[in-house]
Amino acid sequence: MNLRKEPVHGFTVIFDKDFRKGIDYLRDDLQREEAKVIFYSARRNKNAEFEDDHDRDWTLIYNEGEGTYTLIKRERE
Repeated sequence: MNLRKEPVHGFTVIFDKDFRKGIDYLRDDLQREEAKVIFYSARRNKNAEFEDDHDRDWTLIYNEGEGTYTLIKRERE
């Protein structure tokens, strides 16, 4: 596991380097206001699930003690 930490629209996200496509989607494909909805939902509900344009499933988890977010990839059921 190779963890990285990067800002995305002003939010700090922790992610495995293999999940770069999820970070790119949040940062580059969504407008800032669209991405903020996902971040705010994760903070309010402890996590937020979303799907990118290539049907990959992601979960953004809010790390309450740190005020950061962790991005993980979900497998299709």
